[in-house]
Amino acid sequence: MRDGWLILRSQRLPLSLRLDRRAPLTIVTLLALSLLVFIVSIGHGEYPISAVDVVSTFLGLGSGNDDYRLVIFEFRLPRVLLALMVGAALAVAGTIVQGVTRNPLAAPEIIGVSSGAGLAAVSLIVLVPGSSVMLVPPAALVGATLAFALIYGLAWRGGDSPLRLILIGIGLASVTSALTTLVVTFADFYRAGQALLWLTGSVYGRSWEHVRALTLWLALLLPAALLLAPQLNVLSLGDEIARGLGSRVTAPRLLVLLVGVGLAAAAVASAGPIGFVGLMAPHLARRLVGPAHEGLLPVAAAIGALLVASADLVGRSLFAPIEVPCGVVTAIIGAPYFLYLLARTRMRASGGET
Repeated sequence: MRDGWLILRSQRLPLSLRLDRRAPLTIVTLLALSLLVFIVSIGHGEYPISAVDVVSTFLGLGSGNDDYRLVIFEFRLPRVLLALMVGAALAVAGTIVQGVTRNPLAAPEIIGVSSGAGLAAVSLIVLVPGSSVMLVPPAALVGATLAFALIYGLAWRGGDSPLRLILIGIGLASVTSALTTLVVTFADFYRAGQALLWLTGSVYGRSWEHVRALTLWLALLLPAALLLAPQLNVLSLGDEIARGLGSRVTAPRLLVLLVGVGLAAAAVASAGPIGFVGLMAPHLARRLVGPAHEGLLPVAAAIGALLVASADLVGRSLFAPIEVPCGVVTAIIGAPYFLYLLARTRMRASGGET
């Protein structure tokens, strides 16, 4: 430990990570809270199961209850696991986007990735009668990837620029959102309902197939994000300082952005566009462990997982048996938080806050 930092070095790889000393305890605390929400969520529903029975069923203690095992492992566990993973993916994606663009108001949905996924998914639901619901996630993934490729291509002027990426992303998000609304207006009542439900963002009715698909993406991209944390630290200082430190800018920025877009696309493909998680989680994480991305990324992931899992639990509890999609709950929380960040940013720009 040096001056409040934990230095982690690999003996076999040229790898060194610097963690804020607050990060380990913060991560453990957030994981404990997530575990508590996990247990409560598993037990909550039309067929209630006590926390003791939930834990006993997982540990295989006693003779068990076949009904408990069926409800937990087949119906509720995939949903809760997916909520945790989607939250973590969105939070890390938001942290990457904010770090690369150096904009505290940036998030995957703001730069057009989520809206590109939404347009592709809704187009499949509405325009391809008889299409399988399992085709929606791949369509959303393709849409998000194409949206980012278009944004990056339009922003390229002999080099990339964080400001151009944001401005073009906002413009493309507006266009794709308008096109999504246009597609929905031509749908019949049933398909319009399906499309609008997907656009609210929900983990309702998700299966183990969704969990397995997202697990593969997270297993590849989350470690990649952590390994790229030192590059992200340099990029967040600005292009001039990064070049002054002898670092390349364009190639690392594209690589980090690809990881962030991949995480956002996989999350949106699995659960629809759940807004504001990628905006809120990085800010909350910075307050807890500071700006160094080696600690910021895992803490943001834990906060994002806790946010989405809690939002899903609240959405199932408030007006039971009617379920409110978790995307609606995060929007109710996130919209005021966005306005607060916007006001604070304006105050700093005008010299009202030091």
